[in-house]
Amino acid sequence: MTMSEGEEAIASARARQISAALARTWERIDTACQTAGRSRDAVCLLLATKAQPAGAIRAAIEAGASLIGENRVQELVAKAPALSDLSHQAHVIGPLQSNKVNATVGLASCIQTVDSVRLAERIAARAAGLPHGIDVMIQVNTSGESSKSGVRPALAAELAYHVAGLGPLRLAGFMTVGLNSDDEVAVGRSYAALREIKEAVALSGVPGTERAVELSMGMSGDLEIAIAEGATIVRLGTAIFGPRR
Repeated sequence: MTMSEGEEAIASARARQISAALARTWERIDTACQTAGRSRDAVCLLLATKAQPAGAIRAAIEAGASLIGENRVQELVAKAPALSDLSHQAHVIGPLQSNKVNATVGLASCIQTVDSVRLAERIAARAAGLPHGIDVMIQVNTSGESSKSGVRPALAAELAYHVAGLGPLRLAGFMTVGLNSDDEVAVGRSYAALREIKEAVALSGVPGTERAVELSMGMSGDLEIAIAEGATIVRLGTAIFGPRR
């Protein structure tokens, strides 16, 4: 189905908005890296694409983005055909139910939300047939909020060691959703806690943990705080696409 002239004009205007928002966001990341004394190459932008139509995601990828993250497996599956001709990677950044694992493995290059041995083993069983396995991250609830998913910080290292021993899985790092607060110091502490977990795991010497270098943390409202605490992936949606409808 082809678009009318009016629809094409709307799509073109939307693409320009997204491209401009990406440019502003990369500037924010650049500034945050400079302030933190970090290399700009150390931080990757992930587009949080929950509820975004495939057309908007295409516009962002065509404007230079290369990594997207879906909260819902059904959206990952539904949008994949429309984006298959574009060079990009997709991560799962929302809670993953065991019965959705089969649909996820093969479409996502990384699952950032592993928070239990049961889920990790289910993913490993499904990924056993993949030639190179699949990247995963341990999601940690560093804020202590009951509304957030993730393993408790005290149990994160133990889970990481177990995941590191599951052949088809490659432990890539750790992920958290920051504290929902206007207190920047408290938000920073929730991110520092994840960094400290990563550092402790790195020092353990446990086989399979040597590549667990990623820290996925920080969103549109607090990316500067996250980068200051060592984020390597910031997950932004509103800053790129505007308020979710």
